[in-house]
Amino acid sequence: MERSGETAINIPESNSAKHKSVPLASATTKAVPLPQPAWKRGVSIFDFILRVCALVAALAATATMGTTDQTLPFFTQFFQFQASYDDLPTFTFFVVANAIASGYLLLSMPFSIVTIVRPHAAGVKLLLLILDTVVMAFTTAAAAAATAIVYLAHNGNSNTNWFAICQQFNDFCQRVSGAVVGSFIAAVILICLVVLSAVALRRH
Repeated sequence: MERSGETAINIPESNSAKHKSVPLASATTKAVPLPQPAWKRGVSIFDFILRVCALVAALAATATMGTTDQTLPFFTQFFQFQASYDDLPTFTFFVVANAIASGYLLLSMPFSIVTIVRPHAAGVKLLLLILDTVVMAFTTAAAAAATAIVYLAHNGNSNTNWFAICQQFNDFCQRVSGAVVGSFIAAVILICLVVLSAVALRRH
């Protein structure tokens, strides 16, 4: 028997209540480091190899020029014919410049190793790029100045009464010519290092 005046109201179950019984899967994101590009490490290794080659060339140029000295077997009562690198300020500057380049290349090798271990180290690469450019210009200037003197030693200059001396001082001219070639090799390698560093920074 139903009571009069009473109505039953059915409340539907809300969707939020249904969803409470279902556990939500929590999505967690973890920062995964991107793999280092292989080409960057390869460029850094090639940079180190070029520095070793440039160091050998600059050291050879420094040692060859710095030990160049020839005395002719004949002499007079008052004169002894001798040619030495330090008789000319240009050759002295050549020795100093290549010695500085050799010291820099030796000191730059640990920084080059750092770029191999950390290919994304842009600060170290930028520092090497700046210093490589300075040393490259320094070495090129010394080699170019010495080349002019070597040319005069081989061919002379009649307009300035500069006589060719290589017919008498053959060993002296051969050694200074070899030193100049070694210095130019070091300068070319330094140019390659500058270009290589610039490309690596451009694609960084």
